[in-house]
Amino acid sequence: MILYPAIDLKDGNAVRLYKGEMDQATVFNDNPAAQALEFVEAGCEWLHLVDLNGAFAGEPVNAAPVEEILKQCKVPAQLGGGIRDMATIERWLDKGLARVILGTVAVENPDLVREAAKAFPGHVAVGIDARNGRVATKGWAEETDVMVTDLAKSFEDAGVAAIIYTDINRDGAMQGPNVEATADLGNAVSIPVIASGGVSSLDDLRNLKSCGAPLNGAISGRALYDGAIDLAEALKVLKD
Repeated sequence: MILYPAIDLKDGNAVRLYKGEMDQATVFNDNPAAQALEFVEAGCEWLHLVDLNGAFAGEPVNAAPVEEILKQCKVPAQLGGGIRDMATIERWLDKGLARVILGTVAVENPDLVREAAKAFPGHVAVGIDARNGRVATKGWAEETDVMVTDLAKSFEDAGVAAIIYTDINRDGAMQGPNVEATADLGNAVSIPVIASGGVSSLDDLRNLKSCGAPLNGAISGRALYDGAIDLAEALKVLKD
């Protein structure tokens, strides 16, 4: 399994939200590129970036710090937040991003996901963010009646590289991930699933690794910043 350290960008800073609430943001670093470099130098092989302002605005807002991260860090990075048309997808991939994450459009314009996955094989992931099993969109501000598994299954034949599944109620809350729901999703589809939301201890990583589903990796943010998860140990746990 791969450990994806999360760098959530708000107003140019690396922050963490509590349960997806924009007004409950803690700034952990005012230099996101330096933070990214720290993760890479510690041995991380991927970076997970989120443009929080972009998710609400529907277009990239924190492009400058993302570009600086891409310039300074020589490991692949995936980015979500405000990516809702082919031009934006193409622009980010041209700038060296390894993977774009499509969230809101996966619900509102699934044809775009299919078109992008076909045009850029291996470079398009779907972000599925959910409260109580139902998908939320537009920076988690709007809830839909779409069920997580139904949405994931609808992209089985689309050629997407991964599904990033976030349980919003666990995100930033340091209460552990929703292992059961993540495992159910991982077993329901053949697309690689990445767990996100609430990963706050080495035991959480062990539980995800042994959950009975072939997960691709796990995303962790606050726990890495707070020191609740030792990065070197986490990498070891997921590699063993």
